[in-house]
Amino acid sequence: MPPKGSTRKKPSAVPSAEGSATPQVPSLAEQLSYLHLARPFKNPNYTKNTNRRTKNLKTVLGQERERERQERERRRGEKEQEMEVDGEAHEPTAEEDLPSYLSIEAPPSVLPQKHYCDITGLEAPYTDPVTGLRYHDKSIYELIKGLTTSAAKDYLSARGVNPIVK
Repeated sequence: MPPKGSTRKKPSAVPSAEGSATPQVPSLAEQLSYLHLARPFKNPNYTKNTNRRTKNLKTVLGQERERERQERERRRGEKEQEMEVDGEAHEPTAEEDLPSYLSIEAPPSVLPQKHYCDITGLEAPYTDPVTGLRYHDKSIYELIKGLTTSAAKDYLSARGVNPIVK
């Protein structure tokens, strides 16, 4: 089956004044048209798979986790078989220690931990020396100056710090 839009128009025969049929000369647009040419980039034997379904991200991640779990179990089984045969201690290979996006065995970050404002939750470059509360800017600092010691202790305990207010 030829590709859609690739059918060629047959030149129509127009009778001339003498009575013989002469073919009509194609227009410039028809001469320059690529519709009738073969399209080598398309596979003529291609058929679309109607049974294929799209998978959402949750399904793909679940399948990836399951595949990694099976791979770990397979390696663990091979390792146990080697230990039974050899009777010697087996050193873990570097491949077993590599963290992946889905493993929780990734090393801790080397970047410094970010501090957030105890009042607004925005990034906090400053810390109040009296109460120990972190704050975002000057307006929040004015608010912290007006807090009672019990309110400052409540903010610190919400962050998980032992509230020691001077």
